[in-house]
Amino acid sequence: MNAKALIIWLIVGAVAGWLAGMVVKGGACGLIGNIIVGIVGGLIAGWLLPRIGVGVIDAIMNAFVGAVILLVILRLIEL
Repeated sequence: MNAKALIIWLIVGAVAGWLAGMVVKGGACGLIGNIIVGIVGGLIAGWLLPRIGVGVIDAIMNAFVGAVILLVILRLIEL
């Protein structure tokens, strides 16, 4: 992975994590947390969406869907 790809992953992760934090109330994790949630969310969505029959969407949308799933799971664990 080169520096350009890493920067793109970080930007996509930050945007997806921030958007997911807006959708899932109380999901704000700060900048680093949003990046991590977005990147992990992208990995979750990349694995989960093809298995349930949803094709590959845009990278930000994939990461967003995965980040929302991750934040919901984290909120359930917090309770």
